[in-house]
Amino acid sequence: MTVIAPQPGILEISPYQGGKSGVAGVSNVVKLSSNENPFGPSPAAQEAVRRVLHEMHRYPPTDHAALRDAIGEVLDLDPARIVCGVGSDEILHLLCQAYCGPGDEVIHTEHGFAIYRIGALAAGATPVEVPEAERVTDVDAILSACTERTRLVFIANPNNPTGTMIGTAEIERLAAGLPERAMLVLDGAYAEFVEGYDGGAALVEARDNVVMTRTFSKLYGLGGMRVGWGYAPAHVIDVLNRIRGPFNLSGPALAAAEASIRDTEFVERCRAENTRLRTWLAEALMAHGVPSDTSCANFILARFHDPEEAAACDSFLQSEGIIVRGVGGYKLPAALRITVGDEASCRRVAHAIGRFKAGER
Repeated sequence: MTVIAPQPGILEISPYQGGKSGVAGVSNVVKLSSNENPFGPSPAAQEAVRRVLHEMHRYPPTDHAALRDAIGEVLDLDPARIVCGVGSDEILHLLCQAYCGPGDEVIHTEHGFAIYRIGALAAGATPVEVPEAERVTDVDAILSACTERTRLVFIANPNNPTGTMIGTAEIERLAAGLPERAMLVLDGAYAEFVEGYDGGAALVEARDNVVMTRTFSKLYGLGGMRVGWGYAPAHVIDVLNRIRGPFNLSGPALAAAEASIRDTEFVERCRAENTRLRTWLAEALMAHGVPSDTSCANFILARFHDPEEAAACDSFLQSEGIIVRGVGGYKLPAALRITVGDEASCRRVAHAIGRFKAGER
């Protein structure tokens, strides 16, 4: 019997499961399970990658200066307060690694992104789950759960998989009410889908206990490149840069992200189409008796009568070549998360759910 064992907490982690990409025996599949941009990456990003392919034998820069400068220029942020990572997931893990350990607590909401709990357990900390109020982040519940052991508080705004969000005033109240040694982490993976929302950047600049994370995987269509970034007080950036891998982002990924952030016309077009089709899809499903909360992201959370109906609908959709995301693992067993695809995909999934509700099973 081996005596070799991992750190406490790691074996409590259930491996993360991504959205399915295929259905056995079914062709012409529509994938609406991973919140990907149906329009793909910017043509400028594709061209940027082609230009650097001949340099794949070279190590990438370690400081990510060109990308940080581009983000700062386009979003009016201080590049010195930006750190880049392998998706925003890496930034979240680095925060846990740097600021949490045995005896510490990490707060997340009941329907929050699975990585928050995973990151806490990997660092040896204790994840603390806080109830939401009808699938919306409850600031009072979070503040009530805080103790002297609280080190990080994770909220996604908009949240995944619910699509709901809270306003700036509530976020400010949360940041102001945290214990002295606790830090608020605003996961802004879907912030770009909200017109005029800065993801919490202004609050980061105003306080020393708030960090914002963002990603190029959603609106920018670079999920396969794995690029994310964080915006934080200088003292946090200094810490994260001490522990992140020196070559954590590849040259092609850096080139694609820089071109993407600068292609504002493409971004605006994708955001507008998402807003239009998200509204259409939610209304179409409601007409079939399938409600959803107002979503601020690039997906909707379709709610069914019970877990059995949701599972049956999921199976029917798969038989039709349509892949959505069951979210029982997020304690929403009676719901399905449906990515907002292009118009043809939205019409196809709405029509299929209508047939399901009409008894075609």
